[in-house]
Amino acid sequence: MSIHNPLLNDFGRVANGALGALSGLRGEVETRLREHFERFTAGLDLVTREEFEVVSAIARKARQEQETLEARIRVLEARLAEATDTRL
Repeated sequence: MSIHNPLLNDFGRVANGALGALSGLRGEVETRLREHFERFTAGLDLVTREEFEVVSAIARKARQEQETLEARIRVLEARLAEATDTRL
């Protein structure tokens, strides 16, 4: 048994129309926010992920080389101290 009430049918159409309008509004708001965010971030001096990864790799390599050189210096300093002690 179905009830045919013109007032309820009209209310249902209005509600569906409002939901459709809200969906369109949501999409418009998201688009505008995305545009504003892109403009904001474009003005910042940010690096890309790729640039960051490259610089990180360079820094890791430099750190490894520094540690290797520090180890070599410790060995050389120990040899020098040993040679100096034997001359005395």
